Amino acid sequence: SHGIQDRLTFRNAPSIQNVAWKKYFQWDGGVFNLDLFPVHPIQNPNEMDETMENVLTKLRKHAQYPGMFKAAFGTEEITTERFLKALSQFQLMFISAQTKYDKVQRNENATFTADEQEGYMVFKQKCAACHAEPFFSDQSFRNNGLSVKNQYDKGRALITLNDKDVYSYIVPSLRNVMLTPPYMHDGRFETIDKVLDHYASGMIDSPNLDPIFKQQNQVGIPLTDREKSVLKSFLNTLSDTDFVRNRMLSEF
Repeated sequence: SHGIQDRLTFRNAPSIQNVAWKKYFQWDGGVFNLDLFPVHPIQNPNEMDETMENVLTKLRKHAQYPGMFKAAFGTEEITTERFLKALSQFQLMFISAQTKYDKVQRNENATFTADEQEGYMVFKQKCAACHAEPFFSDQSFRNNGLSVKNQYDKGRALITLNDKDVYSYIVPSLRNVMLTPPYMHDGRFETIDKVLDHYASGMIDSPNLDPIFKQQNQVGIPLTDREKSVLKSFLNTLSDTDFVRNRMLSEF
């Protein structure tokens, strides 16, 4: 992803949704408290390249923010705690639960097409072990057989310092996945087709490859062209247009 002055970051920025139920944040799970989540991107030299104190100083000098902090917290004082709590409270509003999938599950006058239903069956058979419903992630960390393009980004191992976690990353949610390319922790795949091809025939075996991707001495997840097609039909039912068009969450 691109940060300040168009600097490239090590990783692809994930979408922000349903964070109230997340145990970990960032691809490596290095943050496990929503209140603390913004600190890393603010201070990262390739993202915002700022300091917390400088950000607070800007807010204190702003024409509107002191009054807004008074309305929210009782006084105009702008502290690190108040600043981070305001951001976390805003992020808690990012709830995606109005997809076609959700309406089908809640029996709200919605039904899957034949292809979507077939794709749902393929999903439950071949994807749901990691992308568990209803959030479509089990929040585990797994090595999914990608080739190494950045040897310095060791994934979860940067946090745990455990060799078994080398090049393992958190399982991302599939909600709105068809709206949020590119894919993988480093954004290497521009399309969902390339993602499915990777799982079907492009995975690299290694000692750290998650065992779930190596069943009966076969690496990857066997997928026929038909299965890929109907799987994409199902994934489209996870797109939440109400969420992505919510003006309360928009800059404009």
